[in-house]
Formats: sequence, C-alpha cells, structure tokens
Amino acid sequence: MRLVRFCRWSVIVGTLLIWTIKWGIRPYFHFTQPTIYILGIAPNLLGSFLLPIGCYWLFRKYINLYEEFQLRIFCALCFVLLVLNEMLQLFPVFGRTFDYNDIAASAIGLSASYVFCNKYLFSRYATFP
Repeated sequence: MRLVRFCRWSVIVGTLLIWTIKWGIRPYFHFTQPTIYILGIAPNLLGSFLLPIGCYWLFRKYINLYEEFQLRIFCALCFVLLVLNEMLQLFPVFGRTFDYNDIAASAIGLSASYVFCNKYLFSRYATFP
C-alpha cells in the first residue's frame, strides 16, 4: 500500500472514530469512571496522533516530513497550537471546558506520532511516496 493511501485512510478512519466517540458514544451511553476518563481524552489523543499523518497526506508537496528536524518542528508547533486552543477554552464565549488532561493527551499523542512517523512510517516508505 502506498504511503499516501495509507495516510488518507488512517485520517479518514481516525476522524470517523473521533466523531463516533464524541457524538455517538459519550452523549448516549454511561460508563464507570475509568472508561469515562478514557473516552474523555480519546479525541485529543487520536486527533493529535493523526496530525503529522494528515499533514503528510494533504501538504506533502509543501512540507517535507521525511526529514527528522522538520517533523520535530512540525510536532512542536502543533503542540503549541493545541495548547493555545485549550487555553482559548478558558473564555466562556466558546462554551467549552478547559482540561489539563486534554493537554497531556495531546502531548502523548504527538509524541507517539513523532516516534511512529520518524522510526517506522516515513523512514520505511521514504523511497515510495
């Protein structure tokens, strides 16, 4: 399977999974505490994991994520933007809630994505974009 096709399907399936959790499972089903916590951070964890993969799929002509330095800068910039997004939720205008666990889940997701993309995905398929 080509890398572009793998990235496209990963982002599509991941987005559908995030939407299922946010709008299909959490509002209509009630779970015990460990499951509530996991379902609460899962969209941030999955979404931040999919950022470099989606960036490669959509912007591969403009951003070269094969290079480790650019991938590291991209992940750091994404983390700053994710923290900024979470900080904007402190304003009551947006009607959202600020949560430190979402920031931690975003950090874990981006770190895991960096390791996965750098060590496995982009290095393995570097000759077959």
